[in-house]
Amino acid sequence: MTDKDHSRLSADAWDELRDPRPMETGFDRVVASALSRRGFLSGVIALGSAAGALGGLLGSTAARAAGAPRFAFEGIAATTDATVHVPEGYEWKVVARWGDALFGDAAAFDPKEGVALASSDRVFGENTDGMEFFEVDGHHLIAVNSEYTNNEINLPGRHADGKAASAEDAQLLRNLQGVTVMEVAEDADGWQIVVDSPFNRRITQDTEMRLAGPVAGHALVQTVSDPAGLTARGTLNNCGSGRTPWGTYLTCEENFNGYFGATAADFAQTPEQKRYGIGGEGRYGYEAFTPRFDLSTDPNEPNTQGWVVEIDPADPASVPVKRTALGRFKHENAEVVLAADGRVVVYMGDDERGEFLYRFVSDAPYVPGGDTSELLDKGTLYAAKFTEDGKGVWVALTPEATGMSAEEVLVFSRMAGSKVGATTMDRPEWVSVNPIKPEAYCALTNNTRRGVKPNAGGDETPVGGPNPREKNQYGQIVRWYPEGGDHAADAFAWDLYVMAGNPAKHTDAYAGSRNVTAGNMFNSPDGMAFDSTGILWIQTDGDDSNEGDFEGQGNNQMLAGDPASGEIRRFLTAPKGAEVTGLCWSGDRKTMFVGIQHPDAPFPDGEGSLPRSAVIAVRRTDGALVG
Repeated sequence: MTDKDHSRLSADAWDELRDPRPMETGFDRVVASALSRRGFLSGVIALGSAAGALGGLLGSTAARAAGAPRFAFEGIAATTDATVHVPEGYEWKVVARWGDALFGDAAAFDPKEGVALASSDRVFGENTDGMEFFEVDGHHLIAVNSEYTNNEINLPGRHADGKAASAEDAQLLRNLQGVTVMEVAEDADGWQIVVDSPFNRRITQDTEMRLAGPVAGHALVQTVSDPAGLTARGTLNNCGSGRTPWGTYLTCEENFNGYFGATAADFAQTPEQKRYGIGGEGRYGYEAFTPRFDLSTDPNEPNTQGWVVEIDPADPASVPVKRTALGRFKHENAEVVLAADGRVVVYMGDDERGEFLYRFVSDAPYVPGGDTSELLDKGTLYAAKFTEDGKGVWVALTPEATGMSAEEVLVFSRMAGSKVGATTMDRPEWVSVNPIKPEAYCALTNNTRRGVKPNAGGDETPVGGPNPREKNQYGQIVRWYPEGGDHAADAFAWDLYVMAGNPAKHTDAYAGSRNVTAGNMFNSPDGMAFDSTGILWIQTDGDDSNEGDFEGQGNNQMLAGDPASGEIRRFLTAPKGAEVTGLCWSGDRKTMFVGIQHPDAPFPDGEGSLPRSAVIAVRRTDGALVG
């Protein structure tokens, strides 16, 4: 590591800085062969107009022209300013900002200094991400993730090279991350936090949790603090989310590797740690102040992170549970759907370049009103394998298929996926399932290493299939149709719903698919959610420089997509520097709650204040349903 401040690097860029991958691995020959064979996408994408075309990959339904208008709004233009924009006839208001009080004893937010340590676990957390809405006995609750911190903002004037400068500052950062459960209520001024609600709760990087499922008690998760391997301390880098049919919240641990470092000069990285990017210096400097983050002291501690965590928002006294049967990797979200026979299916993406798409299928079916305490503990984990002919299969990650023990498969799921030859993907982010049709979508946000470098395990990342562009800086959304309409079926067919691009700068595959135009173009699809009518809402976290290959694309945004026609319209634009991430609806679907993460100043308080991530409420001014 250098002495440069790397606190604003993306997780991928930080991983590459600390553990660069080789350019030459015998891989170039494979890429050259793929490009020659395909004529760089000829036969896969029918390039024609300036906007390009998807041909067979897009599929007949998405490729046909839009019929009757599906959307109750006109698409808006790209923007480059410091606020939120929505269509005519809509309005937005802030519901909760970093530092807003959940409890009456929390100190007021200081616009120049931020949040004091004493209040840091009593306020709304930083960098909002995945969230879900719950109704409990007439109360309206939102569970929402706080993914990470921006130390130059959260520790104004007192961070060292992007890291905590003291034990107190490290504690403050740990308190600002995790999960917020809050009650919200609507009055004449809009939606607001119900301060001191008995449902309000902060779950932080220090909250004790229970390990459940096959890995609980195994030697791989036995730590200094718990030699029995039955508990975990805190939850790290909470990214996407999910909700279960029985009313619980699933929070997903993503870039957990960056929180650990080694203080010993002779620390040697294991192959497993290398695959997960664990070792060397931590990104936040925690290891200098807290032994649990020091790999030299507690090498198994990282194995207690990287899971899907189940939280009961209705019971603030409940202990969060890490469901180890769902595998350990950089989880984006957890999309839950029921199979034809009632078994629970959970789709999950591993958000790193060249990693895999996963599925969990429970052994037992969900029975409404029945015992669900072990439903996510017993089942099978699969990884996806796509073929060039628009077909695919879910490969079970079993000891027989991988040569690994059942516990090793779950703790080191990436290595298990490599052993069965799963398809390396362009950073699989959110997965969303259409509620009115048996099809699922995954945002493949981008992969500038596609066709250039292998993944962290040395797996080749050739151009082709659902990842059809070399040095993919724009991203795409892959869609699959489970055989027989059953999400528990092993076989599926697939196509691409959209390939993001810039038709104003390119006339080849990088222009994007036919449903991308100069009026709706975007890059790096990330968050996704379907509403109850089957509209797909797409959120972006990409390059908002508005320059070069990204000229004309403006700030990050949220778009609405029609799965049937392929039409896509821009609905919302974010402030400069912000990601749009996290989406849920009120019970009556008249309010859309949207997350605005890591904005640049002066959002939302105006000049003179630190920038603050926020959850906003979007409504139609006529009170009708959103969308």
